[in-house]
Amino acid sequence: MSKTIVITGAGGVLCSGFARSLAAKGHKIALLDLNEEAVTALAKEIEEAGGTAKAYKANVLERGTLEAVHKKVQKDLGKCGILINGAGGNSPKCTLTNEFFTPGDETADDIKSFFNMDAEGFDFVLDLNLMGTLLPTQVFAADMIGREGCSILNISSMNAFRPLTKIPAYSAAKSAVSNFTQWLAVHFAPAGIRVNALAPGFFVTGQNEALLFNPDGTKTPRTEKILAATPMGRFGKPEELEGALHFLTDSQKASFITGVVLPIDGGFSAYSGV
Repeated sequence: MSKTIVITGAGGVLCSGFARSLAAKGHKIALLDLNEEAVTALAKEIEEAGGTAKAYKANVLERGTLEAVHKKVQKDLGKCGILINGAGGNSPKCTLTNEFFTPGDETADDIKSFFNMDAEGFDFVLDLNLMGTLLPTQVFAADMIGREGCSILNISSMNAFRPLTKIPAYSAAKSAVSNFTQWLAVHFAPAGIRVNALAPGFFVTGQNEALLFNPDGTKTPRTEKILAATPMGRFGKPEELEGALHFLTDSQKASFITGVVLPIDGGFSAYSGV
């Protein structure tokens, strides 16, 4: 049964793939992103392929903007039946230089250490991921009250289970998203709204490509470590998220599943390293 699906962060690599895949199933897709150009192009692509999609410029950290977009989505596509909170990310302001503390870090000013990590950057990452999940949910979940088959899908991360070195803000933020997913699942259970999350492992996106590959295309040392710690020995492909996406948003096949955070990481979170 066709639903109106709202996707935040729809201009990104993973969420644009979600949009194409869900549109191909006959759903009407509202594409929300700060990058209006990206979602406008995506909406055109989906429409040309025979699907239904509309692009909206939206800032997930501004409730007023979201409320204005909400009214447009209702008018253009109808009430939201599924919300995918895909907006999120890290900031270079709180990405550290070294994995481990080294004596002298506490006074060094030529590297980015735990001690001089930018507090505003840390706040931004927490807001983008956690508040960027809270605010769209406050606005769009109201459409789901009193209707059957509605659900919310958040995007957490494998590093909510095992925090990654160098990116403490992102690890903390995604851990919060996982916890908030469980809270929402309990809170909305009486309303019949299921709330789950995907926890992707390592996928190459625009945000992390520079950390994973050198300018000449060779693997960085970090990539070598990641692949060595991934039992399947490779990065994930965006389309490999689609099975879980369709399953968790299917109101019949996943009708008794709520509060789940599903890792899709090639075994990374299961591997101890020995």
